[in-house]
Amino acid sequence: MIKEYRTINEVSGPLMVVRKVDGVTYDELAEIELPDGSVRRCKVLEVDGDNAVVQLFESSAGINLAQSKIRFLGHSLELAVSGDMLGRVFDGMGHPIDGGPEILAEAHRDINGLPMNPAARDYPSEFIQTGISTIDGLNTLVRGQKLPIFSGSGLPHANLAAQIARQAKVLGSDSNFAVVFAAVGITFEESEFFVQEFRRTGAIDRTVLFTNLADDPAVERIATPRMALTAAEYLAFDRGMHVLVIITDITNYAEALREVSAARKEVPGRRGYPGYLYTDLATMYERAGRRRGFEGSITMIPILTMPEDDKTHPIPDLTGYITEGQIILSRELYRKGIIPPVDVLPSLSRLKDKGIGVGKTREDHSGTMNQLFAAYATGKEAKELMTILGESALSSTDLLYAKFADEFEKRYVAQGNDENRSIDETLDLGWELLSILPVTELKRIKPEYIEKYLPKKK
Repeated sequence: MIKEYRTINEVSGPLMVVRKVDGVTYDELAEIELPDGSVRRCKVLEVDGDNAVVQLFESSAGINLAQSKIRFLGHSLELAVSGDMLGRVFDGMGHPIDGGPEILAEAHRDINGLPMNPAARDYPSEFIQTGISTIDGLNTLVRGQKLPIFSGSGLPHANLAAQIARQAKVLGSDSNFAVVFAAVGITFEESEFFVQEFRRTGAIDRTVLFTNLADDPAVERIATPRMALTAAEYLAFDRGMHVLVIITDITNYAEALREVSAARKEVPGRRGYPGYLYTDLATMYERAGRRRGFEGSITMIPILTMPEDDKTHPIPDLTGYITEGQIILSRELYRKGIIPPVDVLPSLSRLKDKGIGVGKTREDHSGTMNQLFAAYATGKEAKELMTILGESALSSTDLLYAKFADEFEKRYVAQGNDENRSIDETLDLGWELLSILPVTELKRIKPEYIEKYLPKKK
């Protein structure tokens, strides 16, 4: 039953205190009706006895305390879900903003959902091809994995996100693959970039796009990723689709969480973020995965910009604890003009070994991956020595490793935003680069694979 009150007592910015309420619960949705009949939405942030603190999704300007009334709707924020969501653009609250009709809902789902029960999880094991060599070849994405991208302000993570959304697929099941893309706290220009990019390439047909702009309320910013995950859960577990969820930028989400926490006068934790930041991020990240008995799956790529490029900042730090690895973008590579500027050595996919090999990618994948990592690391060391001691101090093998490192960055890491490489093309390119080195240096690959795949020198 909907309860209505005229006991709004106080307004402080986006927060309002309502007195003498009964049976109101945390996170419940409410509507404020102004004297002119207009309605604004809000949600319950806190209940203390018969007092409730609510936060508005819109401006509090023009609210007359004496004449406005508030009604509590008895449920938390919900998203109308349907197969018709594919190809549509929504705002951060789940309303269509692409000029199309309202969604004919097959169900209404609570956006808070539930993290997946560990006992019901299936182990991630299938390869997802993103078309990007540094991910597919070296830090493989596996269906059901959570693999964040750590970026810095000014680095081209938006282009990388759009490229992954455009190119990603589970091999052998193209038709059953969908992307849910949530852009959180972005500018209007960035929002237009994503929408136009997906339309230009036709990727919009298999994408559900949620955009929350920087000037939207903080409380909407907190809802947007959960809207996206609710849509993903419906497509994955009701429709049997393989869903890739990309959320950019988690840092904007955490800033909104800090803003709401400060408004509630909570005791701050590290760097002013609420003490429950870890738990809050986990309630989102843990909704990804594969569920036993279900064909579909949710794979997640959260993107976050590290303040001051600091990996120890609370947001990347806590994200790293919850997720299975990270892809790190490098400012140094970006300055060299290498796109995407993926820093291979500190990047890591903890599940890469589970998604590669015979029947998934190719038999030589594991060996070439290890050899490329080792050779690139050795080549970087050789280049540092060359800077300090001069080229004459290096052996002929060291010089080959230094050459390998340069070629690796120019040809393997750098591929631009439009090149979509198959896994076979990525592996063949790896072999081409390894042919720079003497065969005696290829100690991490089985001899039969060297014989089969290494290009023969003319």
